[in-house]
Amino acid sequence: MSRIEIGGASYAVQVDGEGPPLLLIHGFTGRGSDWAPVVPALCRAATTIAVDLLGHGDSDSPADPARHAVERQAADLAAILRRLGLAPAHVAGYSLGARIALRIAVSEPDVVARLILESPSAGIADPAQRAGRRATDEQLAHLLEREGIEAFVDRWESLPLFASERSLPDADRVRIHAARLRNRPDGLAASLRGAGQGSMEPLYDQLSSVTAPTLVVAGALDEIGLGRAEAVVGGIPGARLAIMDGVGHAPHREAPDRLERLLLDFLALPAPLPVERTPT
Repeated sequence: MSRIEIGGASYAVQVDGEGPPLLLIHGFTGRGSDWAPVVPALCRAATTIAVDLLGHGDSDSPADPARHAVERQAADLAAILRRLGLAPAHVAGYSLGARIALRIAVSEPDVVARLILESPSAGIADPAQRAGRRATDEQLAHLLEREGIEAFVDRWESLPLFASERSLPDADRVRIHAARLRNRPDGLAASLRGAGQGSMEPLYDQLSSVTAPTLVVAGALDEIGLGRAEAVVGGIPGARLAIMDGVGHAPHREAPDRLERLLLDFLALPAPLPVERTPT
C-alpha cells in the first residue's frame, strides 16, 4: 500500500492486478479492502486501485468537514488517477463511493472510461429534506464523539438498510464489524458532516451530462436504494440497470460472486454499449 498526498491530505492507495485501470471506491464506515471479496477476480482483467476515503481506514482525517466533501474527494481521486498515470480508468463506487464516482463522471469526464455505481444516489433534491438529512447526520456525528466507535457501529449495523446482511455467515459479519471498528470516531464524524447526502450538491439535473457507459447495480431487497438507483439510471443516457435478487444495500458483501460476474461482463462489452435493464 502506498500513500499519495493531494491538496494537503494523504490517501492510502492499494494497486493490484494487470490490465485496464479500475478505481474502487468504498462506502461509509468502510475502507479500500472492503472490495477484497471481488478483487481477486477483477485483478485477472484489470489493474485495481482501491483507495481509503478521507476519514476512513489509513487515509488522513482532516478536521474540517468541508475537506471531506464529495466534490473535493472526487477531484482528489481524479488527481490520483492522473498522478499514477492511470487515467482514464473504469470507476466503480458503492453507496458513498458511488456518489463520489458519479461526481467524478460529472465533473472529470476525461478520467472515466466506464462507470459502475453500486447502490448509488444522486443526492437529495428537496432543500427541506436535505436540511433534515444534515440534522440526522449531525446527530450521528455527535454520537460518535460522545460515545465512541463501538456504540456508533452497533447503531449503524442495526439500521434497516443492512437487515439483509444479518443472514451472512458469522465469520463474514465478524470481519465486517471488526473493519468498521478500526475507523476513527473523528474521521467518521467529519465524513458525516462533509460528505453526507445532506451536504453534497444534488446531481439530478447533471446526470444527462455523463458520457461514460454506465452500469448501475441495486439489490432487490433495498427498497429505498432501488428507487434511488432507478432515478440515476433514468437520468444517464444509455445507462444499464442490474437488479440483484435476494440481496440488499451491499451486493459486494452479500453476493460477491454474482457481482464480480456482472462487473467483468460489463467491462468486457464492446463500445458503444446497448441500452439494457438486466434483472439478476
